[in-house]
Amino acid sequence: MAIDPTPSQLAIAQRMQDETGVRFPLIRAAGEQVPLASGSIDLVVSEYGAAIWADPRLWIAEAARVLRPGGELLFLGNSTLLMLCAPEDDSEPVPPTLQRPLRGMYGVSWPDDPTLEFHLSPGDWIRLLRRNGFEVLDLVELYAPDGETRSPMAIPPRWAQRWPVEEVWRARRIGALAGA
Repeated sequence: MAIDPTPSQLAIAQRMQDETGVRFPLIRAAGEQVPLASGSIDLVVSEYGAAIWADPRLWIAEAARVLRPGGELLFLGNSTLLMLCAPEDDSEPVPPTLQRPLRGMYGVSWPDDPTLEFHLSPGDWIRLLRRNGFEVLDLVELYAPDGETRSPMAIPPRWAQRWPVEEVWRARRIGALAGA
């Protein structure tokens, strides 16, 4: 099943189902309030989505609630280093210098966008995941391949070959949740 709060993303998922013939339920809901029974699923995946657009304190707790013990959570978002180096004007190229502090990083806003993105430090992610009954299995940092010449989102290819642009977290839900 796929869950998304936006009709446009669900329409894209429906189009992909029509093209591929692969069918599964599409549910309109936010990652902070998933309309599924507790302990009812084995895998939660967020490719950006909840991973950067939903308050981590809420959506991580909700992922823990719907996952069975032993179930896994995988989520992908911008790397911490990219967020620390990204300039306030996100149309400018990312420089090889820090632009904002790591300490206290949680919500990041951009001058040209009214939405808030959520980005935590690795230590804060680990503590949040543990508090919600997860053990961290892996953190994979993704770089641009050598020889890449394209520049997505004002990230110079040379920057993306030297420092990670994205992070993939993998965690497993262990035991019963506190108070459950």
